[in-house]
Amino acid sequence: MSSIAESPQNLLLGQHLKMIKTCVESGLLDKFLETLLNAMSIFFLLDWDFRRNIENFNGRYVFKSRDGSIVTSTIFADGIMEVLDYEIDDSDITITFKDGKTLMEFLFDRNPDVINSILNNEITYEGNLTYMFKFAYMAKHLQLLFEL
Repeated sequence: MSSIAESPQNLLLGQHLKMIKTCVESGLLDKFLETLLNAMSIFFLLDWDFRRNIENFNGRYVFKSRDGSIVTSTIFADGIMEVLDYEIDDSDITITFKDGKTLMEFLFDRNPDVINSILNNEITYEGNLTYMFKFAYMAKHLQLLFEL
């Protein structure tokens, strides 16, 4: 990250990335997803190559835990990513994770296996599964860029 100029946006992104690591290390998994999504949203603004992932892409995601302690939605529209702390209507996919730990392990797995996670009842979904693969790709890309 040191190759990117220290603008206010980059400082904000750096704060979010530190918060992600803190969430993971301390077990604050209820804030992990929202922090990751906010960091991703900032990075879309800063990096043209990363932003190409959402060019001409419209998608509505709901992420939640089975017990309802984690609920976050994301809307991709017109090259913009919006993160919301509530469940939206009319999502393209709703992804329900067993718990925060399962969510974190899935997103940071070296080779996330969506099908195996579904078969093992760690993840359930309603909607178009292609959207889950798209999100997993973008999250993995961000993870590799910043060695999370």
